[in-house]
Amino acid sequence: LLGFFLNFISTLAFLNVKQLRTPSNFFVFSLALADLGLSCNGLTSAYASYLRYWPFGPEGCQIHAFQGMVSILAGISFLGAVAWDRYHTYCTKQKMFWSTSLTMSSIMWGFAVLWAALPLPFIGWGVFDFEPMRVGCTVDYTRGDRGYITYTLSLTMLYLAFPLLIIYSSYSSIYTYFKKIHNFKFNTGLPVKVLLFCWGPYVIMCLYGCFEETKGVSPKLRM
Repeated sequence: LLGFFLNFISTLAFLNVKQLRTPSNFFVFSLALADLGLSCNGLTSAYASYLRYWPFGPEGCQIHAFQGMVSILAGISFLGAVAWDRYHTYCTKQKMFWSTSLTMSSIMWGFAVLWAALPLPFIGWGVFDFEPMRVGCTVDYTRGDRGYITYTLSLTMLYLAFPLLIIYSSYSSIYTYFKKIHNFKFNTGLPVKVLLFCWGPYVIMCLYGCFEETKGVSPKLRM
């Protein structure tokens, strides 16, 4: 609920405060939208947990997993976009234009939708299924087949390793620039730590499923 409220406030602020409607802040707005979608996804699971069963059927499971995956992939993408924009803001002094911001945002949302759609039944690269407690749906990491392994490794490279490289290199350059001018404006290492803290355990479990049997792992731990 807190995440939903804070991201909702962020989106409202961008839409209603003229001074905040800048090309750079459009990345932040898109990030807030993605996180808002993820919060809604979590609230759906919370509701199912309260009921102690999944009330939306198999089709609802696929929609829930797809919507959650779109939000996750878009959110990670926009973390990288914000880092890239801040690098240019502080280090190269290049101005962000609306055409660039809108084009990049459209591409990132499009790729998020594409990669999230691949495990759906009509494509079938990877599979969406119920989580261990059956109160939500995600990629089924208990399969361990070739489709799951190739999909998971591809996502890990494209949506973890690549964004981490962009975030780390961008904020490292900003840190070097601030150090040079003796002006430390914020903790440049925090974004990388936050990304690893939030998604590292989930990625580790998914990668573990590529090489080992996960059904022996506690369902609560897998959640």
